[in-house]
Amino acid sequence: YLQFILWSYRMNIKPIVAGNWKMNASKDAVKSLVNGILSGMGDVSAEVLVCAPFPYLSQVETLISGSSLMLGAQNLNVNVSGAFTGEVSAEMIKDFGAKHVIVGHSERRSLYGETSEIVAKKTKAAIDSGLTPLLCIGESLDQRESGNTEAVISEQLTTVVRLTGIEAFKNIIIAYEPVWAIGTGMTATPEQAQAVHMFIRNLLASSNQDIAEKTPILYGGSMNAGNALELISCPDIDGGLIGGAALKAEDFLQICKAG
Repeated sequence: YLQFILWSYRMNIKPIVAGNWKMNASKDAVKSLVNGILSGMGDVSAEVLVCAPFPYLSQVETLISGSSLMLGAQNLNVNVSGAFTGEVSAEMIKDFGAKHVIVGHSERRSLYGETSEIVAKKTKAAIDSGLTPLLCIGESLDQRESGNTEAVISEQLTTVVRLTGIEAFKNIIIAYEPVWAIGTGMTATPEQAQAVHMFIRNLLASSNQDIAEKTPILYGGSMNAGNALELISCPDIDGGLIGGAALKAEDFLQICKAG
């Protein structure tokens, strides 16, 4: 009976589609993109947010005012304030109306040396400040081909659980990123993606079944207008973290409508 209740709950979870613009923006491009997205939001039932580069948070905040479109940032510093030149705190992000922040993106891990411990601290800093972290986890091509996908994901996720506690996942969104499918045009098959999403959910369930069922797990590996519906239709895929396709309003809206 409990399993039936949990299954019924998951069937009614509203999908989440998050656009990660990465380091791509200009004032004119942001205005055009956001207005394009807003023009098509009437047909979208999914929760939608865009994660903009820091300099454009204020502009996006103004453009989306009064709409259902939500704003997020792409990174944060673990400190509240202080002598950390070039860094941005959670409170600064919140000051522009943002409610979400990407944490532990594979590019932050690979290009800037962010370890699982650093990612866990950033996740905690976001939660402590009232932001919802989009916690990114995932394996590289070498790790997948060597059969270490589950070991890598387990280490990344359990490091966060140890620091924040499982209860924190009531306010965390997980994004599974198969690193080998980001920006390469390659995409995990729905079967491959679902298998990993189910593993992640079972990993959470080993600490708390109810939280595991209610934690949104997004797919973040080159989801596009052509494959979004098939991916989001999988039972443990609750939406997408979108990269390249998030920079074109028409493509992004198609993904949102699939949600």
